[in-house]
Amino acid sequence: MRHLLVIIFASFVTLQVAAQAKLPGIDKSPLDVSYFPVNYPVLRAQQKAGEKPYARVLYSRPSMNGRKIFGDLVKYGELWRLGANESTEIEFFTDLHINNTKVKKGRYTLFAIPNAESWTLILNKELNTWGAFNYTTQKDVMRLDVPVIKPSDTVEAFTIYFDGNTDGSNCNLNIVWEEAMISLPLSFTTKK
Repeated sequence: MRHLLVIIFASFVTLQVAAQAKLPGIDKSPLDVSYFPVNYPVLRAQQKAGEKPYARVLYSRPSMNGRKIFGDLVKYGELWRLGANESTEIEFFTDLHINNTKVKKGRYTLFAIPNAESWTLILNKELNTWGAFNYTTQKDVMRLDVPVIKPSDTVEAFTIYFDGNTDGSNCNLNIVWEEAMISLPLSFTTKK
């Protein structure tokens, strides 16, 4: 009985300490996720999607907050992590082609070297990194120059999203912020 009381008391003290711990603040650039097919978790819950999606991107979403982004906060000609905080990660659940380059299913980081007229998009094998600090060209899977498109409106929050065919075989990975957008065509080799 005494042993049980000691355990209960210790558990109570642990809960009291945990309840009084200071919680971490809300991040200024919250983590977000985009899927292809779009809204995959909802479609799966409705039994309208397969066991796995084709692709998923995990990224942080900074906002403009009155700042000039491209050419100022994000320097032209310099490596950028595509967002904030951790490096942006993309996972492909099946093999695919990106601009006639075969890419194996798996997790990768996405980086960019933005310029006014085009960006160099980089798919890299280094995972679980903060910013671009651990980036090395030796782990590049591919590099691709993609033209910049001007969106119809200024975009306040950095956004990555997919759009694509209803059959799920092709889509575009779109990256947009401020007054710049790039679109990367993806072609999946296996239909789900």
